[in-house]
Amino acid sequence: MSTDIIGAAKPRIDGTAKLSGSAPYAADHYPANLAYAYGVFSTIAAGEITSIDVSRAKKMPGVIEIFHHDNFPNLHRTPSSFVQQNKVDETRLPFEDNHVYYGGQFVALVVADTFENARDAAYHVDVAYRAKKPVTSLAQALAQGEPKPADNKKHERGDPDTAYSGAAHKIEATYTTPIETHNPMEMHATTAHWHDGHLTFYEASQGVVFAKHTMAAIFGINPARIDARAPYIGSGFGSKLWIWPHAVACAAAARELDRPVQLVVPRQQMFTTTGHRAATQQKIRLATDDDGKLVSISHDSINTTSFVNRYVESCGSCTKSLYGCDNVRITESTVQVNHGTPTSMRAPGAAQGLFALESAIDEMAEQIGMDPLEFRRRNYTDRDGSKDLPFSSVHLLEAYDKAADKFRWSKRNPKIGSMMRGPEILGWGMAACNWEAMKRDCDARVSLRADGTAFASCATQDIGTGTYTIVAQTVASLTGLPLERIEVELGNSSYPKGPLSGGSWATATALPAIHNATAKAIDALKQHAVEEDGVLAGRDAGQLEFVNGKLHGNGRSFSFADVLKARKIGEAFGEAHTNAASGDEYSFRSFGAHFVEIGWDPGISRLRVHRVVSAIDVGQIVNAKTAANQVEGAIDMGIGMALFEQTEYDHRTGMPINNNYAEYLVPTHLDQPESVDVILLDHPDTKFNELGVRGIGEIGITGMAAAVANAVYHATGKRVRDLPIRIEDLIQT
Repeated sequence: MSTDIIGAAKPRIDGTAKLSGSAPYAADHYPANLAYAYGVFSTIAAGEITSIDVSRAKKMPGVIEIFHHDNFPNLHRTPSSFVQQNKVDETRLPFEDNHVYYGGQFVALVVADTFENARDAAYHVDVAYRAKKPVTSLAQALAQGEPKPADNKKHERGDPDTAYSGAAHKIEATYTTPIETHNPMEMHATTAHWHDGHLTFYEASQGVVFAKHTMAAIFGINPARIDARAPYIGSGFGSKLWIWPHAVACAAAARELDRPVQLVVPRQQMFTTTGHRAATQQKIRLATDDDGKLVSISHDSINTTSFVNRYVESCGSCTKSLYGCDNVRITESTVQVNHGTPTSMRAPGAAQGLFALESAIDEMAEQIGMDPLEFRRRNYTDRDGSKDLPFSSVHLLEAYDKAADKFRWSKRNPKIGSMMRGPEILGWGMAACNWEAMKRDCDARVSLRADGTAFASCATQDIGTGTYTIVAQTVASLTGLPLERIEVELGNSSYPKGPLSGGSWATATALPAIHNATAKAIDALKQHAVEEDGVLAGRDAGQLEFVNGKLHGNGRSFSFADVLKARKIGEAFGEAHTNAASGDEYSFRSFGAHFVEIGWDPGISRLRVHRVVSAIDVGQIVNAKTAANQVEGAIDMGIGMALFEQTEYDHRTGMPINNNYAEYLVPTHLDQPESVDVILLDHPDTKFNELGVRGIGEIGITGMAAAVANAVYHATGKRVRDLPIRIEDLIQT
């Protein structure tokens, strides 16, 4: 691979389309005779529909049809299998019955000739309910019954209870995190069109292959008759991994009406019907010997889930392996509440789990009188204790060193409230970050074309992370072509099968397949050159070299366009398949560290994050610009998790009360740190895959909330264990 293109900070090749507005998102497709759908959403969180009166709405201008539980086609539930690629978070079909399980649930769907007419008519559908008292919070659910253990998530080694009881130093603390909602800028949307029993639908999806197979299972048709398309996605953060009820309802309406239908989920209902990060309660016990070595770790977590489906947050996924300890127990359990089903949200489980663990690590370091960074170094391990395997590539100590040096951690005065700048008390905190390295099976196709360009395709997606660009860079690394001569198409389920864009596995999965397909395309070109009517007829293909878009041999060189034109063919192509197998000799994870400076002005009760330095070890860096951007965005989400975000519910009704951008707080430009430094270590992990690449989208948010909370403690002496950190927490005496 060419070293001048891999790792280079190249601008996104799709940037012009996005900035000019020519990039089409799911709701930017307008097939002929398009109708528009708008949902009617439940105004109770638990109970039954006793009647639906559509008579007023049916008389509204432009109304075509109104669907509900007494007027909807019979469909099939999907098996919701990851292996079969038809997984969903809500297996209950839209309008399956008259039961209401959460506030904002779809109870009817109005289809009209315009969006405005559909929305207006939806407000005139009269729904009567028999309401039940809802379960509205984790605390309320716990008061009503015991949590349900997720036995398949449990891990135990050694004897953590005995080790804890006999340890020199120990702590026990409980941490909570609230429900957070994804809120990508592009709202969930579907544009569906049936033709001769074939479904084409544009979906705001992080997984077009899964979307295709899910719809096939629900409608009971051959997957070959379905095309799912998502060429551009306005981010998703996990909420767009799987099909939600709105997409099924839209596709069903389009089939029933025999015309295209488009449905856009309103912002308010993106807080109810398209997933969220579950609330958690986590109890952690840590114990050390006299030298500060961990001898016992217990991490017991409980998260909220719905009455429709069960979702488990893997809060202990990092705890079981991040630090060296022989006695570890991880348990994870759930309780049911009357909210929609939770789903993956950036670094699911690990984001909440590392807030608890890395806060507890700081508390443990303080108790034994050790610098928090030194305590982490002392408990460093190069082996995954949960699997008894070495890590394939671990540079956590280097991450600590480089970030600490850049941050000037050695200047930290450990005394609470001792560091000042003007009226502000400064707090310095840090935390480790961690995420599993994963990959999946993948297919890809690359062509060298007679017009002098290259073309690459794969049914993965670019959710705003720069996948288009790093695919082009991978092709360029073997062909020497400039990026402007490489065309990339993604986000279409008819292309060679590609992975979900989630879990930080898209890069590690797709790029090896693209790389191998490019190599095969070059081999095919060489073969064309040496065939009877080729430009190098009779030569040995194995002796030819392909450099900077030209084929060289026997002192002669030809552009690949000339090679193809000589044989009157349009392309030399290669197809490749790579699989997820990595062997069982290593554990594969990514590592890093965050260092944070906050400023607390007690005179005006203002808390701000001033500086962040993060060092990240995620294998080979393909594009320094987009990689750093991913970490910067994750840092921002981590600040939101620490200080701002919480979806709140009326505990009388179970309805969300801040389900809009005005009242659901996220960091704005004014909340950004003055300085964010991202250090990318760039150590290829060739034990993981031949290119040495691992994903980077998730890891940056892990540990960030803990680093902020630890900095807040250093400034104020207030140990906040319940997110988000509020001003009230800091001014209480």
